[in-house]
Amino acid sequence: MASNLTTQVRSIAEVTTAVACGDLSKKIDVQAQGEISELKHTINSMVEQLRTFAAEVTRVAREVGTEGILGGQAEVKGVDGTWKELTDNVNTMASNLTTQVRSIAEVTTAVACGDLSKTIDVQAQGEISELKLTVNSMVEQLRTFAAEVTRVAREVGTEGRLGGQAEVKGVDGTWKELTDNVNTMASNFTTQVRSIAEVTTAVACGDLSKTINVQAQGEIHELKLIINCMVEQLRDFSAEVTRVAREVGTEGHLGGQAVVRDLDGAWKELTDNVNIMAANLTTQVRSIAEVATAVACGDLSKTIDVQAQGEIRELKQIINCMVEQLRDFSAEVTRVAREVGTEGRLGGQAIVRGVDGTWKELTDNVNTMAANLTSQVRDIAHVSKAIARGDLSKKITVEVRGEMLDLKNTINIMVDQLQEFAMEVSRVSLEVSAEGKIGGQAHVRDVGGVWKEVTDNVNLMASSFTGQSLSILMLIPLHIATVCKAVVCGDLTKKVRVPVQEEILELQEMMNIEISRLALLILLSTV
Repeated sequence: MASNLTTQVRSIAEVTTAVACGDLSKKIDVQAQGEISELKHTINSMVEQLRTFAAEVTRVAREVGTEGILGGQAEVKGVDGTWKELTDNVNTMASNLTTQVRSIAEVTTAVACGDLSKTIDVQAQGEISELKLTVNSMVEQLRTFAAEVTRVAREVGTEGRLGGQAEVKGVDGTWKELTDNVNTMASNFTTQVRSIAEVTTAVACGDLSKTINVQAQGEIHELKLIINCMVEQLRDFSAEVTRVAREVGTEGHLGGQAVVRDLDGAWKELTDNVNIMAANLTTQVRSIAEVATAVACGDLSKTIDVQAQGEIRELKQIINCMVEQLRDFSAEVTRVAREVGTEGRLGGQAIVRGVDGTWKELTDNVNTMAANLTSQVRDIAHVSKAIARGDLSKKITVEVRGEMLDLKNTINIMVDQLQEFAMEVSRVSLEVSAEGKIGGQAHVRDVGGVWKEVTDNVNLMASSFTGQSLSILMLIPLHIATVCKAVVCGDLTKKVRVPVQEEILELQEMMNIEISRLALLILLSTV
């Protein structure tokens, strides 16, 4: 008995000692009966439950702590009391940890996906609570940072409002550095864009003196170089176009061409178009100047043949039409002048179709002049022919002015003097030849030159009849009257032929000379 009891107690002590040392592999194998047997079964059952509990707790701990498999629960059947409470506590701990970690994972996953609207709401204590607060604070700062960066990006990139800065309070470390970098980027971008805008605005306003001087790198630097190069090319282009425009439009130097190097695309095309415009304008203006110079020099054979469009084409047609009308006008005026002045054909009229204004007025004036000259010359010729026929009753009555008026008055005075001269000579001749009155004198007023000399010679002849026979004296006036009548009638062949001597003979010869002069004068006035 003592030996069995010793063996049984020692076996129980060995197992319980092993349990106390955490070794749950041992069991009580000793033979026992009665209460010892019940104790054996109780201890072996306890060891079995502890082994199961330990295995479940280990599994849950391994899944949660090592494998990261959340949601596990320890399942220990047939336990009560402290073991059940311990199992429930382990499961509660695992459940709480699962809920907390999953909530943290959900929020961090949302942050990783760009969703900053979530926060950790699960109940927690201790370090988990601190982790919860830290994560929630991080999410809040990220939300503020994202909102500020989004605001700055929207203002700068979408709304075009430069100068904005992100303001995120309470950040340190990487977040502060990131905020500062965003602000630096926005500030640099603002400075660069404003400098670019200043230069491009100046270009749009025609000010090509500005260039972009702000520091820049990368594509912004390339854009800076491109714009500065563009401004330089525009400056060269503007200077060349201004030079050509000044030479052509102000100084009148035709033939200039804009020379702008290293141009392509629209700028080269624009330069070429300016040069084509200048070349075309040079050709057109020179052609117009050539024709205008020819017209000024009296050459109406040239016309403008250069190609032109628009208003230049209209000017070309107008000048060519003007030259054509001037050619017609010149030809007609020349024809009328030749007919009237050279060929002596009066009554011609210049006919120039399609003229207006000054040209029509000039044509009408030429025709009026020709018509007036025709009327005046024909009236003078009519009176001169009457004088040549011995008809001294006609006078020039046409309206005239200037030298033609002087000529009209001269001829009319000549007719009056011829009438008075003929009447006086006829009277003296009639008194001597028919009435026998010797000593009569011809009185012709206001005569000079040949007419006065002839009158004086007639009077001298009349007073020189003393000492001559009466019959001869009577023949002299008769012959003189006959010759004068013949002269008046246009017969210039008759002379005074009376058989006289000495002074009377000299007088007769003088009379014949004067009659010849009179005949010549009448002939000249008729012509």
